[in-house]
Amino acid sequence: MNTKPVIKAADVMSSGFIEMDGLSTVAEALALLRDQDLSVVFVSPRDEHDAWGIVLLADIAKKVLAQDRSPDRVNLYEIMSKPVISVEPDLNVRYCARLFHRFGLSVAPVIKDNRILGVISYRELVLKGLV
Repeated sequence: MNTKPVIKAADVMSSGFIEMDGLSTVAEALALLRDQDLSVVFVSPRDEHDAWGIVLLADIAKKVLAQDRSPDRVNLYEIMSKPVISVEPDLNVRYCARLFHRFGLSVAPVIKDNRILGVISYRELVLKGLV
């Protein structure tokens, strides 16, 4: 019988993300992303009934750069995807990979009690999740 250890999302997640308010501009987000060499911004919920949002570099390229919009005049809430699909910290990485494939995801926050603990992407799943 194969008794491979269960690797959970919390075991492989990264702390490489930025959390910002939806009213922040794309220019402000880009400055932080460049400074910290990151590629994910999570947009905070406005209240307890709101959901998390996400902005990836691809969103900025498609919705700002390609449309010739000024990053100083575009707010994150205008280009974010919301609600974000998240994973629980105890979820097996095999199921994370299946979730990513099924829903066309490349990145997901690891959320517990409506707080982002980390971020998981194919990079973490493959490089840290395969033992």
